[in-house]
Amino acid sequence: MAKRILNMLPAELIQLDKPSLLSAIAGSEGRVLAAETIGAAMPLLTDVTNAEFAAAMGADLLLLNLFDVWEPQIAALPSVPPEETVRQVKALTGRMVGINLEPVAEQAVSENAEALWGMSKGRYATVENARRAADMGVDLIVLTGNPGNGVCNEAIVASLRAISAAVGQRVALAAGKMHASGVVGEGGERIITAADVRAFAEAGADIILLPAPGTVPGITTEYIRSLVSLSHSLGKLTITSIGTSQEGADVDTIRRIALECKMTGTDIHHIGDSGYVGMALPENIMAYSVAIRGIRHTYHRMAQSIARKPAQ
Repeated sequence: MAKRILNMLPAELIQLDKPSLLSAIAGSEGRVLAAETIGAAMPLLTDVTNAEFAAAMGADLLLLNLFDVWEPQIAALPSVPPEETVRQVKALTGRMVGINLEPVAEQAVSENAEALWGMSKGRYATVENARRAADMGVDLIVLTGNPGNGVCNEAIVASLRAISAAVGQRVALAAGKMHASGVVGEGGERIITAADVRAFAEAGADIILLPAPGTVPGITTEYIRSLVSLSHSLGKLTITSIGTSQEGADVDTIRRIALECKMTGTDIHHIGDSGYVGMALPENIMAYSVAIRGIRHTYHRMAQSIARKPAQ
């Protein structure tokens, strides 16, 4: 049986190939934590990247939002050639690294989209950008949409099908939405339906992304539980996501969301990047970790040195 994420050293996490990564996540039985960060935002600790900070609070997987594969910006990261940015993040944190790519049509961007989320060439969900991400050492590509960017599920399916054919053997692929992303008619339960789950699975997704219960109006634990069960029946993993700035809520709210997500049967728990802009409140990352796997596994992940090597 493959080793679980829970038992892996940082040196092992950064060397996983796609089959090993998916197996290790599944074997952890709902105890894998992903923290989203924005590298272009000012780091909370000024001269320490938000990615490092999130890793230090217990995250297993770092998801880089607003990451342009051609002009990457990670504030406070030591200077490296652009193509080495992801490998540098992995070297400093000892964590798996994913990025978001967005299937956005220019004409679909909502007038209500905040300037922060404005698109650049290297953030579009294109085959060219996906290949570049794979070459950079990205472990996971998430096809989703930021606030107001007008990403609809039909567009996700089309991009996913093309990207899966191009890099699906090299990189794990996740698809879904954590909020409506500015699309009228895809709010509440229509953010993602059973039909969408099937379409994502057929188009090549390894992981189905779903809103965490209690984060979007109308999204209940039972509804997400039904979609998790469907995803698992199709042989896919799931990630439940906090993408509504509740990553900046009080610790008790985070614990409640964490346990509701646990009850859905999800494989990966995601906490968003807008506690303060750039990452979740650090105490909430740790609180989420403790809620889904306890102090022992949380402290273990926090304390392990990135210099520690696996036993021979």
